Amino acid sequence: MLQSKYNIYSTHLPTHRTMPGLFYCAIFILFFLSGCASERQAVPENLSDSAQIIGIPPDSRAVWGQPNSVITQDYCSSLKKDTKDCFSIDDQGNKTYSVLLISSGAENGAFGSGLLKGWSQSGSRPVFKIVTGISTGAIMAPFAFLGSAYDQKLEEIYTTHSTKDVYRSKIIPWDSLVKNWPLKRLIDKYFDKQVLREIAKEYDKGRRLYIGTTDLDTQQLIVWNMGEIASVGDGTALAIFRKIILASASMPGAFPPVYFQAKANGKTYEEMDMDGGVTKQVFLPYNVLQSFKKASENQPGMNIDPSKLRYKIYILLNTFSDPVWTQVPDKIISIVIRTIGTIIKAQSIGDVYQLYAFTKLGNGDFNLACIPKGYIRHDKEFFDIVEMKRLFDLGFKEASRGYHWKKTPTGDLE
Repeated sequence: MLQSKYNIYSTHLPTHRTMPGLFYCAIFILFFLSGCASERQAVPENLSDSAQIIGIPPDSRAVWGQPNSVITQDYCSSLKKDTKDCFSIDDQGNKTYSVLLISSGAENGAFGSGLLKGWSQSGSRPVFKIVTGISTGAIMAPFAFLGSAYDQKLEEIYTTHSTKDVYRSKIIPWDSLVKNWPLKRLIDKYFDKQVLREIAKEYDKGRRLYIGTTDLDTQQLIVWNMGEIASVGDGTALAIFRKIILASASMPGAFPPVYFQAKANGKTYEEMDMDGGVTKQVFLPYNVLQSFKKASENQPGMNIDPSKLRYKIYILLNTFSDPVWTQVPDKIISIVIRTIGTIIKAQSIGDVYQLYAFTKLGNGDFNLACIPKGYIRHDKEFFDIVEMKRLFDLGFKEASRGYHWKKTPTGDLE
């Protein structure tokens, strides 16, 4: 759940009463506490590409940034299964898909959730061919994927739960500063068997839901095909589905890592996954980034003219797109918080620029939503219900009357 308001966005740095300041110092504290080598059996480097997570199909995940035949074939399969509500066709016969990408942002996800509900209210929200989520976006993405019928779930998640519902303090910070069982309990509550069945049904229609986590051993973004995992349908698949969301929303150092049992070369290992926001703030699978044309050409049974494929990319950036001025106190904690926050913000803008370039080079339409410049927060705790309600209402108000999507990464309107 990377990118809280304290690291980049707020004009108020945390006080002694708040935890987030310690979050960004976690790596430094844990460095001094870790005097022993880990006994965990990590997947060896030479086996990392062939390791398979136990309990899910072997082709249900991939490493971002590398050509991958699994993602390509799955994507082409999705194009063959198109239903009419997944695209629009203009007078020239161009087929246009809508794609939704949801960023990190911790409790700022309240803004994106409100925007989704307001978008539904406006009557202009499309059925998305692809939905991806990172960090807090990983919690939002499955419900955004399932459509407006789940807007109420998102509103409940982001407007009725406070800090105590997300984490609890820890006496000995060995692998993390806080306990994550409250967040795990929330995920178990909202992502049940019914949600899994609904996602599997949409997957069978040709729609795709991807969640990103970071494999800390390999320093790579792992892209999980959540629809294929949901299609397994058993208790193991549900448990792994929930673990993926928990991992993507777990800030390193602050929250404990999430482990997946992996098999490689006949042996069992533990893969350590955490916040997808460590490697990407917003993403599309690599093969989709290479354009619809490359993913669909020379594929038997496609019956699609690649030159006729179009796409609209909608990015829900649960942050500001502009710099936010703050007078930083000359104290080490404040300096570290602001520095790391600035790095994360730069990464976020870079990721958005990459997607912008992709749309400009291909047959795409770029659309960006973000928290309005000048918005001032008044938080009293990390997950402040009152503040999250304000953000939710702001997103809803702006979208319900017809959201003015930004057409460039800097937020300028064309």
